[in-house]
Amino acid sequence: VTATITVTPNSNNCPGTPLVFTITVNPTATVAQPADQVLCKNAQTDEVIFTGSVASTSFTWTNNNTMIGLPASGTGNIPAFTAINNTTLPVTATITVIPESNGCPGSPREFTITVNPMPAVTIPSDQRLCNGNTTGMIYFASAVNGAVYNWTNNNTSIGLAATGTGNIAPFTAINNSNLPDSAIITVTATAAGCSGPAKTVKIIVDPTASVNQSVNQVLCNGALTS
Repeated sequence: VTATITVTPNSNNCPGTPLVFTITVNPTATVAQPADQVLCKNAQTDEVIFTGSVASTSFTWTNNNTMIGLPASGTGNIPAFTAINNTTLPVTATITVIPESNGCPGSPREFTITVNPMPAVTIPSDQRLCNGNTTGMIYFASAVNGAVYNWTNNNTSIGLAATGTGNIAPFTAINNSNLPDSAIITVTATAAGCSGPAKTVKIIVDPTASVNQSVNQVLCNGALTS
């Protein structure tokens, strides 16, 4: 907004030459509140596009935690980037953006980007049992708190369901064939909506050994048996 001021000097009713000057007041720059983001490790962030109500506004920003994969500072919009978290806990960065127009800075805005860890699952060794034996308890573990374990079984003939959640309780192993039978259990850990890499454990069930009934023999002393 510009005001024009005209000054006319006067002495003994004799006006002098008017002089003109202006006062220009620039508006306060603004920035619309960016949305917070919550992502999993290795996910792509949304691009952050800053907007303001004042024309020709520029934006500078700072980031208090570069561990998420974003530099400590920058100007303009924030392009999409691959979120990083090399810990076992959520990592949050606070980004502060300051708008400026015609040398007049506006009020800063803050938003956060939180990167949740990718939970890895630790599994026990493979198991090998005989038909009719009881399996050992299969425990799963992760360094990420609150991890939930989902598993699938590619062979239900051993006596284990096709899918499940959590640890696998002992069950009676089954093999009604005359050859070893095996199942591969694939386990994935999930925490805060983030799934880690799948791991597998194998259960092998050997068949029950059998022998065909032999024919009784009755012989005389000194005769050769069959």
